[in-house]
Amino acid sequence: MKNSWKRVWLGGLVLGISAVTLAGCGNKSSDQSTSSEASSSKVKGDVKLWVDTDHIAAIKGQVAKFEKANPDVNVKVKAGSSADALKDVSKDPDKAADVFMMPHDQIGQMAEAGLLYPIGKKQVTTIKKNNVDSAVQGVTWKNKVYGYPYGIESQVLYYNKSKLSANDVKTWDGLTKAGKLGTNFAENGTNYIFAPLFMSNGDVLYGQNGENLDGTNFNNQKGVEVLSWIAKQKSNPGVVQTNAAALANLQSGKIDAFLSGPWSKNDVKKALGDKMGVAAYPTVNFGSGDKQMKAFLGVKVYGVNQQTKSPLAAMALADYLSNEKTQEVEFNKNGVVPSNKQAQQTTKVKTDVVAKSVMEMSDTKHSVVMPKLPEMTTFWPPMDSLINDVYKGKIKSTQYQEKLDKFVTDNAKKTK
Repeated sequence: MKNSWKRVWLGGLVLGISAVTLAGCGNKSSDQSTSSEASSSKVKGDVKLWVDTDHIAAIKGQVAKFEKANPDVNVKVKAGSSADALKDVSKDPDKAADVFMMPHDQIGQMAEAGLLYPIGKKQVTTIKKNNVDSAVQGVTWKNKVYGYPYGIESQVLYYNKSKLSANDVKTWDGLTKAGKLGTNFAENGTNYIFAPLFMSNGDVLYGQNGENLDGTNFNNQKGVEVLSWIAKQKSNPGVVQTNAAALANLQSGKIDAFLSGPWSKNDVKKALGDKMGVAAYPTVNFGSGDKQMKAFLGVKVYGVNQQTKSPLAAMALADYLSNEKTQEVEFNKNGVVPSNKQAQQTTKVKTDVVAKSVMEMSDTKHSVVMPKLPEMTTFWPPMDSLINDVYKGKIKSTQYQEKLDKFVTDNAKKTK
């Protein structure tokens, strides 16, 4: 997977939550930031900005426009890694960038560690008004907003239109009867793809809002049904276990479809050309009727360093780099699907098959916003093991309840 999201979530296992010790740096209140925000309409100061290397070209043009409108602000753009925002900022917040790209799932840990500047009420109102609900949820932690959303990301279904019809891919059964779906049930990384099956069947992960440590309820009959369904896929002739070789297998015709995200768009286009089809996830029948298969939703975010010496300038820059026009630039140059409602309505976005499917996936029916709890770092390995072992038959059906009980119990343990 070219995209950084999965590397971020697993990377947290190495970092743990040591950054939480930085909480002693102090946590500026939203009231403080609001009063500062409202006290002056003219911003000034030096601002260091970290953006992913492949975004620099697009962002530099927007920064130039921002500086022209704010002549007393000087912005220095440097290459950074959104995937490593938590790690890089926590090393030395005073020397880190004032504004930086980051994935939304790091917000909980960074907010708890005192690394993120809470956003003032005026800008919060603008963020909530202009962005889709899932993006707003992604940047909200304990009822405060800690980031500026500039894009949304979800997996979709890519398929060969010469082998499968739009009707075939509406259901898992129809898809795997009409063709072959290449996907990963047996190796590391299956957690990101198939953990949302539990939510597809009505269960919740860390509660309804993703912030309740003991709110996971996978250990019920619905959870057992999910594991039973996973086990059956081993003998489904329309399901081909494939992971890193998915694109090669798609091009060779060994498989006719696979699940991936916008990061695979160009590669799939090279492999299939005009035969490339894209759709939202199909429905799945766990035994009690069709349910919409869900995916995890990620939100691309600009965060503001709580230790910034130029908070007004930093927040103004983050706000500008996440506005409608900048999101349009990011889509046109980097394929980032906008979170801004108006940007989503532009002709280029609405007629792009990948963007259209991602936007469809962004509603609550199709996706679950990735929880922001620091404990998500300990969720991934056991979920991988559970799905892998059930698929391979190492865990028998009589053990499903026991394994789910243990998973839920362990999942509710607070990280140290």
